[in-house]
Amino acid sequence: MPQRYIEKILRARVYDVVRETPLDRVDLLSARLDNHIFLKREDLQPVFSFKLRGAYNKMVNLPDEVRGHGVIAASAGNHAQGVALAARKLKIQALIVMPKTTPSIKVQAVRNLGAKIVLAGDSYDEAYTRSQILAQQQNLTFIHPFDDPEVIAGQGTIGMELLRQHPTPPEAIFVPVGGGGLIAGIGAYIKYVYPQVKIIGVEPEDAPSLHAALKAKRRVRLKQVGIFADGVAVKQVGKETYRLARKLVDEVVLVNTDEICAAIKDIYDDTRTTAEPAGALSVAGLKRYVKRDELAGKHLIAINSGANINFDRLRHVAERAEFGERREALFAVQIPERPGSFLQFCKQIGKRSITEFNYRYSDAVRAQIFAGIELSHGDEERKALFQRFADKGYSVLDMTDNETAKLHIRYMVGGHAQGLEDEKLIRFEFPERPGALLYFLSHLGKAWNISLFHYRNHGAAYGRVLMGIQVSNADRGAFLQRLKRLDYPFWDETDNPAYRLFAGVGSVC
Repeated sequence: MPQRYIEKILRARVYDVVRETPLDRVDLLSARLDNHIFLKREDLQPVFSFKLRGAYNKMVNLPDEVRGHGVIAASAGNHAQGVALAARKLKIQALIVMPKTTPSIKVQAVRNLGAKIVLAGDSYDEAYTRSQILAQQQNLTFIHPFDDPEVIAGQGTIGMELLRQHPTPPEAIFVPVGGGGLIAGIGAYIKYVYPQVKIIGVEPEDAPSLHAALKAKRRVRLKQVGIFADGVAVKQVGKETYRLARKLVDEVVLVNTDEICAAIKDIYDDTRTTAEPAGALSVAGLKRYVKRDELAGKHLIAINSGANINFDRLRHVAERAEFGERREALFAVQIPERPGSFLQFCKQIGKRSITEFNYRYSDAVRAQIFAGIELSHGDEERKALFQRFADKGYSVLDMTDNETAKLHIRYMVGGHAQGLEDEKLIRFEFPERPGALLYFLSHLGKAWNISLFHYRNHGAAYGRVLMGIQVSNADRGAFLQRLKRLDYPFWDETDNPAYRLFAGVGSVC
């Protein structure tokens, strides 16, 4: 490896503004994976991302006359904040070109650091093109987010810290990859000191820029990339970063969205902090690598590269984390449309916690149920449960890995029912515990047909159920007595206008 990168890393001037972040052992994940797992906490930087290292090192090494003209960068997130903070520290004028689609919270964060902002285009590529035009027009120096030797060297100081903090060589270091600056810098230093340490890149399955380049043995430009892990949503790795990576990187592991969400939860469970999707990539890749190679007792390091996550994304992360850990299964099950059929189905589930239960009356013969079920033993339990349903004569479809079902269909189960008489809509609350739904249905009895059912576990102390049930006027008194004996709070929502518009009997048009 070129000696010049080691010298650049050793001479990098990052600590004027960067802190040496801790290398924390994550005890819960270590115990679960039967390895010694360490997390490099770059989420604790002043801008909650490692990007400040490379940006500052590039800018502090600019000649005074160049600094005087100012700098420009194109970014929708972490690099923008790194450049802005570095510019404020060095008293340099900074102009950041951000896509018009950038969330306002990120635009304001950059503005708060003192940088000027231009919103241009709907993507990073369009913002980058605009930044190049402005750089020429205004004689500004462009600060590249990854494909620059000084930026790479700045990121490489993480590798230098790692070897101070973990004095014996680890088995492997897992690094999130977007444009490649982080893995090139860390890899240059680590491989120089300990060539035997594996440098493992981690990318999303829908943004595999380095994986594709190493496979093709040349840089390739992806037609499109997924944006869930927006911090690494790069269509092509850098020219210099690829040159280094092909010599330094042992392997690139690809992970899916569910695995990333599960890794965010893992980090939260151990640190009580929330990583951004790109920041949790390394943990997701580490987990897949450990399972694939059946590792045990090894020292493994994952780089948590950042924590700039929008609050409104947390709901999606929480929904998908259980799938990533294989702790939840989704099934579509067809049951007979008759009183008591719900109860018989729930008895097959047993004492497992039901995470979701969606149903709407369709016809007088069959009922289609969308059910989420909590798992304790992953895929083996899921497959056994599927077989149990099939053996009992149910028509069943496993939708655990069905992206459309998870993203959309689960929220679309319902609608108006035709030819349904005497439907009442009741909303319930009951204590959330394993078997609670089975208890509820068992004590409700079989006298009345359930025509609508919606339940979703939200991690709260109380479960919430919305139920449609056919009750004649003659049976209304007996039905109310049964509800009172259940001793759960309930509300009659039959006259709720939302129900009448979107789920009531027949058409309101």
